[in-house]
Amino acid sequence: MASLLIRNGHVISPDDQLDGKMDIWIEDGRIREIGPRLPAPVPDVIEAQGQVVCPGFVDLHVHLREPGGEVSETLETGLAAAVAGGFTSVCPMPNTSPVNDCAELTSAMLEKAKRVGLARVLPIAAVSVGSNGEQLTNFAALTKAGAVAFSDDGKPVKTAGLLRQALREASRLGVPIIDHCEDLSLSAGGAIHEGPVAARLGVKGIPACAEDVCVARDLVLAEESQAALHLAHTSTAGAIAMVREAKRRGVKVTCEVTPHHFTLTNEAVEQYGTLAKMNPPLRGAADVDALRASIADGTIDAIATDHAPHAPQLKQKPLAEAPFGVIGLETALALALTQLVHPGRISLAQLVRLMSAHPARIISARAPHHLGRLRRGDPADVTVFHPNLEWTYRAAEGRSKSCNSPFDGWSLKGAVTATVVGGRLVYRRDR
Repeated sequence: MASLLIRNGHVISPDDQLDGKMDIWIEDGRIREIGPRLPAPVPDVIEAQGQVVCPGFVDLHVHLREPGGEVSETLETGLAAAVAGGFTSVCPMPNTSPVNDCAELTSAMLEKAKRVGLARVLPIAAVSVGSNGEQLTNFAALTKAGAVAFSDDGKPVKTAGLLRQALREASRLGVPIIDHCEDLSLSAGGAIHEGPVAARLGVKGIPACAEDVCVARDLVLAEESQAALHLAHTSTAGAIAMVREAKRRGVKVTCEVTPHHFTLTNEAVEQYGTLAKMNPPLRGAADVDALRASIADGTIDAIATDHAPHAPQLKQKPLAEAPFGVIGLETALALALTQLVHPGRISLAQLVRLMSAHPARIISARAPHHLGRLRRGDPADVTVFHPNLEWTYRAAEGRSKSCNSPFDGWSLKGAVTATVVGGRLVYRRDR
């Protein structure tokens, strides 16, 4: 494997106490040396002057649609979008067709991803067989096959009893349960956030309490079982307040937020239509403010994309009928920089924690040990990005097979310029 030198970059790796101008020398797939002005005799050099060099981003929440949804995304296109967004590892959710609820399906996904040879795939397996909420899957067999966590996303774990069983079994294996928090008796039939926008558009709304009630249930059970619980795509001020208080009590809870939830309010639906329809839905301004504040104060542990591609014909249906979800792998970094770093809400080091070190820590029991850090001798998963590069996002020019993004045409500040996975340069931005 060829050697690679990333030169003159601002290296940031919070878990390694790295924050300064230096070089990274990669050889035979591993980091050979990190330091200033390395005299490395290598043929391939990435000049990173004025750019940030950090551990590869880890996305805890993606939908790659394969098997069963290849009309919207494939492993090839989804992983190409991932590395273009700086993600060296992604965790695909199990709501495929068939559902990833057995070791054979997990193994097949990993084998295919290895052949594709782009980002690492760290599968999240279903909590229940078929994600039907009746019977637990074989957690032990699935973790042995490569699953790093369990979730019935995009459904909540159906009952408190089943979630209690799942938390206990997951705790025994050292893996987290990831829950999509939604009380279906409160949200059934809803399309967007409940409120004036839904009323004006003539669609049923999804109230914030649908998320909050489920979060409360989950936190009670996580505290009782002393198990690791991760809350997917947190979107309400109420949920955040409960998580903050639970953490103070010592509950083993972590949570993620998506760029679309900290960037847009539900009023965006009037402008972007189904491109701004996702679940949980975009919320009100007070919720967005609470999310941004909780990112800054450390309550939020990770930024995850919830990349959810849908073919154009699916998103062209009426608002009440179109599927939930937006793509996000290729815009996540730029939105985080534009909305959080450049306005001074968080630092670059905090951003690296949210997109690399912290998500790696959440799945650390079953994920490769080197994720989220840069250390001599470790496999080289590295993201290079220019925090001030101005560009316009064009969804049709992206690598995802789908284009369902409300950010199409947006002017953004900050872009990935190179992505290295296992010492291989798998993406380089064409300026």
